[in-house]
This record gives sequence, structure tokens and C-alpha cells, in this order.
Amino acid sequence: MESQANAVLSDRPATATVPVGQRAHGAIMAIGGAEDKLDDKVILSTFVQIAGGRAARIAIVPTASSIESAGERYKAIFLGMGAARAEVVYIASREDANAEATVEPLHDATGIFLTGGNQMRLAAIVGGTLVADMVRDRHADGAIVAGTSAGASILSSHMVACGASGQTPKQRLGQMVAGFGRVPDLIIDQHFRQRDRIGRLLVLVASNPALAGVGVDEDTAALIDPNQTLEVIGRNSITIVDGRQMYSDVFRVKGHGGVTISGAVLHVLTPATASISAAVNSSTARLNPAPKPSTIGPSPEPGHGDATTSRRGLANLFRLLDRSTPWR
Repeated sequence: MESQANAVLSDRPATATVPVGQRAHGAIMAIGGAEDKLDDKVILSTFVQIAGGRAARIAIVPTASSIESAGERYKAIFLGMGAARAEVVYIASREDANAEATVEPLHDATGIFLTGGNQMRLAAIVGGTLVADMVRDRHADGAIVAGTSAGASILSSHMVACGASGQTPKQRLGQMVAGFGRVPDLIIDQHFRQRDRIGRLLVLVASNPALAGVGVDEDTAALIDPNQTLEVIGRNSITIVDGRQMYSDVFRVKGHGGVTISGAVLHVLTPATASISAAVNSSTARLNPAPKPSTIGPSPEPGHGDATTSRRGLANLFRLLDRSTPWR
């Protein structure tokens, strides 16, 4: 897999700023954690490609992590892939997050990467600050915003803050707080199958049936492009919970009691040769042959590995769920 690990990046121009009112939002990449950092690195290389390839200017925010070297490790990976620049934005306090010097590396970033760790730490320190505003503005101006593990959860408006594992949905199994709001209609959970989190995602959707639940497995990413098409990248799967036809007794259950749920629709998307049809306007889905690989970013050059084979699981999530909420 060495050839894939060292895939030659294109000279794709860096994302340009466009006037307000004519903005083309960037992509969102929610990674389920434990993404490959040693072999083909399909997820991370895709992030760099979309950020501009050799012209990419990447800002890494490691605030969620308690590991001091977390940001530096990603910096080395991105620079090793050929990115023009990768800077670690250290934020230890809300004062840091409101300092102009801290915000400076974000001003012209074409890609912003939020590391894993504790999403409550990230939300409490960065939420409502100049850094959070700049993440929103850069995304609005076309930069890709990616997060892994905790960094993935905070991308949604309603962030899974904490909770327990288990297959049975139970009251108080999960707790939500405000996130960064980059994907307003989703609840994103991570390490999904590996940490058995289906129960808490079901109960969170039961409590908020207007939102779609997205559970992302480890070494897997949900890539949502500016057209709101969701693409599966990586080695495992993404589980989508559609609660629009759901019935539950969540409002009656006390304490940590079990919650009865009926009518929830589950979709499991893999980076395989089938996709859920975009032409679904009810809770019924059908599988169609996979469309051609996405053109979101330039393909690797011949002889350097074809990452698109891991990127065929496409689904227009928002049309699938009959949602039309624009980027905010």
C-alpha cells in the first residue's frame, strides 16, 4: 500500500473566497475516529486533495485532545502528503480562542481539521468565540471542514456530548449540547459499531425525530459535498437513522428505563458498489448500481492507487430524507 500512502497530489488551486451572497460552501468530512494514518490513508489523503492538493493550506485544531503531540502528528502527515502548509492552532482557553493571533492561521485556510478527544472540551473552549466564527466563515467561503471522533460530533448543530453504549435504546443514554452547526439537520455519532452506540443514536433521534442520525464507524468518513451529497469513504460503514415515521414512548419513560421505538428506518451505507437511490420521497429505500465515482477532488495519478474504489458509497442524504435545509 506504499504507493497509495505516497499518492501524488494534484496542483488543484486553493479554494477562493467569493462575495457574500455568492458563496459556495465547502465540503464537510465527519470521520468516525481511528482513521488510517500508516498505510493508504485514504480518508486523510482525500481531505488534503479537496483542500487543494499541493496548494492546500491546512489549519489543525487539536483542542479536544489531551495528547500534546496530536496536532503535530497530523501536521507531519499532511505535509508528507504534499500540502503547501499545515499549521497547528493551539487553543487552551477561551481567551486563546478569542485572540487575533490564534485566529490568524485560519484566515486563508483551505482546509480545517478538528482532532479527536473530548468534544465537551472543544465545545466549552471554542464555542461562541472568534475561532468558531472563523471556522464557519471559512466553510462558507469554500474551505473543507473535517473532524475525527470528537471533532466529527461537533460539526452538527446538535452534538452528542456524552453517553453510554448498548443496543437497547434507554432514556438518558445520551446527552446533546450545541455544536458548530455545519450540518444542521444531522446528529453525528462516531466509533459507532466499534463502541456499540446504536441504542443511544436511536433514543436521540426518538427525542428529536426531525433530525437524521448518522453513526460513523471507525476508519470511515461521511463526506458531504456542497451539493449535500453524502459519500462514504474508508473501510467500514455509516448507519443512518430516519425517524420521520418513528413512534416512541420516550416522553413517558422515567429514569434510565428502556424506550420502545417503532417505525424507525435504518440505512447502512458502505463504500461498495451500491447506493441508496436519491429518488426516495418516503421511508422506503431501494438499492441502485453505484454511480460513477465522485468528482469532488482530483483522482490520484495512475500508478499511485485508485482511492475512488473506497469512495463509491454515494447517497443524496438530504433528498433521501426529503430535507431541503440549506447550508447556514
